[in-house]
Amino acid sequence: MGEQHIEIIQLFNAPVDTIFNILTDHQAFGQLINAKIKRIVDSPGDNKNGLGAVRRVKAFPAPAFEETVIAFKPNLLLEYEVSKGSPIKDHKGRMEFFDEQGKTRVHYTIDFKPKLPFIFLGFVLKKVLEKSLGDGLKKLAGRYSAG
Repeated sequence: MGEQHIEIIQLFNAPVDTIFNILTDHQAFGQLINAKIKRIVDSPGDNKNGLGAVRRVKAFPAPAFEETVIAFKPNLLLEYEVSKGSPIKDHKGRMEFFDEQGKTRVHYTIDFKPKLPFIFLGFVLKKVLEKSLGDGLKKLAGRYSAG
């Protein structure tokens, strides 16, 4: 009960590696969505933001929580889950990156359940996340508009 699904698709007039590097840089991603995000554990792999990296997320008014990168394929995929704290459970985020003739299509999905049994909590959290993430991705896409 209360499971929520978010799906955002955004096209960028920029190459995949450019968009992948911005959206998988935890601090840059935080600035994009108006949240304080700080990597607190580096990935042991080649990319410090990659598999096993842990980031602390602080977005008003929610308490800080941590997310761990559980899948990382350069220029293709970033997947993470909440690993500590948060008003939600079973939270998994997935960003897939697709090259479309030199442009980038990002398919971003998030699934979660609210921890507390308030009837509208999941719906409200979904709407807040959709707006914040959608606005941030549109803002980034605007930086690469044609012309």
